[in-house]
Amino acid sequence: MTSTEISYGKARVVFYRLGGRDIAPLAASVDIDVIGKRFLAAYTEGDNQEVVATDTMKNFVYAMAAEYTGSTLVGLCAHLGRRFIETYPVMEALRVSAREVPLDAASGERGPSDVLFRTTRGDRAVAQVAIDGIGGKPEITGVRSGWEGIALVKTTGSSFATFARDDYTTLPELGDRPLTIRMDVYWRHSDLKDGVAEGPGFLGPRAVRDEIERIFHEFNSRSIQHLVHEIGARLLAAHAPLREIEFIAENHTPDHVRDGAGGVKIFAEPRATFGKIGLVLRR
Repeated sequence: MTSTEISYGKARVVFYRLGGRDIAPLAASVDIDVIGKRFLAAYTEGDNQEVVATDTMKNFVYAMAAEYTGSTLVGLCAHLGRRFIETYPVMEALRVSAREVPLDAASGERGPSDVLFRTTRGDRAVAQVAIDGIGGKPEITGVRSGWEGIALVKTTGSSFATFARDDYTTLPELGDRPLTIRMDVYWRHSDLKDGVAEGPGFLGPRAVRDEIERIFHEFNSRSIQHLVHEIGARLLAAHAPLREIEFIAENHTPDHVRDGAGGVKIFAEPRATFGKIGLVLRR
């Protein structure tokens, strides 16, 4: 007796939506994961009659990106998921994920341009929407928003001391230190309508990122664990529609290697082995 779980789809479908009256530019990399027992024969017997080709999925994403008039990643994912289920009832469920391809307006002689953009590949907004579909009727079952690749640096306002020590401990205690972290943050709304930007309680990813930066700047933390808990607690306290917030952080603090005249300190790139900190806060 064997149990089989199957999924297939298309990864990294990148598009740029440009032009259009009163429609903001939008660029994203989309992943589609399709789930359904009706595709099992393709695995067990090589029977592809029910299979929607992944190349077809790619073309469908392009077509739906042109149809979508919103400006949020979660709204895009929800639109794609609903339209996939409605168009291909053979799909019993799917997950649609999107990563922002940031487009920053470049400046020309007359200020920021509406036709010239810079494409960056640093930190970015992300979203994922899960959708069930029975008989071609889509139902959203899960929504997660986030911001990945946050890199923050400050020169003071962080410490790490009075931690457990034994014969293997070489790390010195630091009452004040520079701090560099890399962090991914994800959150869920209590109401799915808020999560897909269709309700009044929707919290945009840039607003979350900006709050994280502000708290990082002003909070004097005793560890990165202390820092991420403070950020999460403040976000939940400030935004009632949020149900859950998750942090995946790495300590990228540089190594202090030398002192110079006048209080100058020299730091080297840290070794490529980073401390990891995880936290999930729920109401």
